[in-house]
Amino acid sequence: MDFSLFYFANDSDESGDAGRYQLLMDGARFADEHGFTAVWTPERHFHRFGGLYPNPAVTGAALAVATERVMIRAGSVVAPLHHPLRIAEDWSVVDNLSGGRVGISFASGWHPADFVMRPDGYEDRREVMDETVETVRALWRGESLTLPDGKGQPAEVKVFPPAVQRELPFWITSAGSVDTFRKAGAQGGGILTHLLSQDIDELRVKIAAYRESYREHHGTDGEGRAGHVVLMLHTFLGPSTDEVRELVRGPLSEYLKTSFGLISGSISKKPGTFDSAEIQDADVDFLVERGFARFFERQGMFGTVEQGERVVELLGQTGVDEIGCLVDFGVSTKQTLESLEFLARLKDRCGS
Repeated sequence: MDFSLFYFANDSDESGDAGRYQLLMDGARFADEHGFTAVWTPERHFHRFGGLYPNPAVTGAALAVATERVMIRAGSVVAPLHHPLRIAEDWSVVDNLSGGRVGISFASGWHPADFVMRPDGYEDRREVMDETVETVRALWRGESLTLPDGKGQPAEVKVFPPAVQRELPFWITSAGSVDTFRKAGAQGGGILTHLLSQDIDELRVKIAAYRESYREHHGTDGEGRAGHVVLMLHTFLGPSTDEVRELVRGPLSEYLKTSFGLISGSISKKPGTFDSAEIQDADVDFLVERGFARFFERQGMFGTVEQGERVVELLGQTGVDEIGCLVDFGVSTKQTLESLEFLARLKDRCGS
């Protein structure tokens, strides 16, 4: 099993303006020094939930010059918000800065407010994403693209600087649709997913569908592998289960409350759904408490190293290749960095 660090922060004011990215940078250096596979940063806009990361290419560039070995990945680039040339150019720079260590997971996007930057991309965002993935991959290989210039005349353009890697390592982000799993396999990409909207049994079935699609279209590599599955998993390990539970209860509950406001605000705008403004505080508190128990017991990796080993064994049986350990959900930077020592022990016991 491969282990990586995943960032999707709820921006607290704990460290002030100067310290907002301390956990990202210090955590990445730790990952680099302790043999973790990758560091993932997302693309999020206009909300405290994930708002530290509006552009993973920018954070990726910072990580490129702060590390030497660890892979630097976007989890994810929201493809319909950007021109393919912009994506390819930005990430080619990061590939050069890092000496060929980048990878991108592409997402279609989900929150309507994000699309204020490109409103026309929302309705057909899944189709736009598919087209963008193929265009970016072609540009990455050095192929040209012909588009109208400022005078309406056809102009043939290529991306500079050329990327270090000949082929772009890429994944497709899925919230759980089996069709997306199959499509990722057909495209020859990896899959990046989570347990927020699916359980282990559902995930096992979808991974099997992904592997089947991948083998059908691309066969296997030299080691008999068909694709690559990354599971983002909320993670915090420590010396005892009770200590970890009490340490993460408050921050994780607040994190869930923030994410609930974002998600409910999105779906309540759809016809036939509830109005988020009518939800009482007591109802939110109840949902958050239930959510915390579910996360701690079944949808995350919390507790001791030994408990982590059991989670890793289960995920390996499910077909997961890499655990993207989401570590920044509101626990203090100092305590989170200390917890990485326990995570490194787990990696050393269970790593590939």
